[in-house]
Amino acid sequence: QVQLQESGPGLVKPSQTLSLTCIVSGGSITTNYYWWSWIRQPPGKGLEWMGVIGYTGNTYYSPSLKSRTSISRDTSKNQFTLQLSSVTPEDTAVYYCASDRGVGKLYEYDYWGQGTQVTVSS
Repeated sequence: QVQLQESGPGLVKPSQTLSLTCIVSGGSITTNYYWWSWIRQPPGKGLEWMGVIGYTGNTYYSPSLKSRTSISRDTSKNQFTLQLSSVTPEDTAVYYCASDRGVGKLYEYDYWGQGTQVTVSS
């Protein structure tokens, strides 16, 4: 079965770029009809969808984050990456990668990573 694992620093300084990688096993990120998303959950708040990269490599972003967000992939490593620039303490959250086939409601993903805590602090 498909498994996802987030990897990256747990602490980022304000104004720097947050970079996380989602390591995918048990399935290919180029599998037809699968979409690969980044979602975050700030402390005490709900889930926030950040963006997605599709099986063809096309990307879509949350309007509130699109100016700072970039999602890319490395098909040879079967990984996809989140970059969030100009971070502030408000970007502190648990960050998840997840995947779905585009047939369910928002956040109804087929697969989730375990999540990784990222704290923005000096």
